[in-house]
Amino acid sequence: MKGKARKVAIVGAGMVGSSCAYSMVNQSICDEIMMIDRTYDRALAHALDLSHCMDFTSTRTKVHAGTYTDCTDMDVVIITAGANPKPGQDRLSVLDDAVIITREIVTAIMESGFDGIFVIAANPVDIVTYLVQSISGLPRNKVIGTGTSIDSSRLKTLLSEVFSIDPRSVQGYALGEHGDSQFVAWSHVTIGGKPILHILRQHQERFSHVDLDDIARKTKDAGWEIFTRKGATYFGIANALAYITRSILNDDGKIIAVSAVLDGEYGHTNVCTGVPAIIGSKGIQEVIELELSPEEQAKFDASCRFISDNIRAMSGLV
Repeated sequence: MKGKARKVAIVGAGMVGSSCAYSMVNQSICDEIMMIDRTYDRALAHALDLSHCMDFTSTRTKVHAGTYTDCTDMDVVIITAGANPKPGQDRLSVLDDAVIITREIVTAIMESGFDGIFVIAANPVDIVTYLVQSISGLPRNKVIGTGTSIDSSRLKTLLSEVFSIDPRSVQGYALGEHGDSQFVAWSHVTIGGKPILHILRQHQERFSHVDLDDIARKTKDAGWEIFTRKGATYFGIANALAYITRSILNDDGKIIAVSAVLDGEYGHTNVCTGVPAIIGSKGIQEVIELELSPEEQAKFDASCRFISDNIRAMSGLV
């Protein structure tokens, strides 16, 4: 993508979409951002507002409003538009509406001649990502969901508070569904390169207060804790979208826990779930297969079955 303008379209000019655009403008991730929304005036207003940031950023990003027909030469299309759960609902409660919205968006974008990479944040993200790949007909490497990237970040933040360290010194992943069936692969969580399970065994008295099950629960529930207090989450997921997009455009090869359609990895096919993957100019360059413990593999299998059941339930709506 070097040598030509790097172009990104963001579908959905709500809090997630606009926060993502703001993050990308401030990080100078791309050369052009096109905002798309069912309400054109809202997309235009955000584009104008974002364009007024340019005097205060290191490089200029062209920001404008557009439509699906303008996606032809976009390198990346980010989909944030979707149905929002109401109080008391979970992400899966909006599945029927999500199918209708996603089908409309992806069909229109593909009719434009788009042949770039989709990055999806709309919930339920694993199922929507699977749906985007199915409708678009693009190879699985070109359709990426945010998956458990935000959950993995939340995990690192929680561990940084427990161990009083910088969260960037923590490595580890939440895997599986971006939802209730996710789990933390504790056998692969490290702090400063040292496995957390070894740390807890070697310093039992010092870290006797550490409850890994409680940390995993808080990781899973963090999004709902934010949602119940302010009605939405957007800053964290917006930065996750920007991070994934930057790795694509710069061919960074970052390893990120994303929603990927599996083709034999971890013993599963025809399901989309959160796994670590190398993200570069071709999208998902490789799914990283961690050697999970028997207990972790059982949790992964259960999460995949849950997602598969919902994919089958969705098939009558597609």
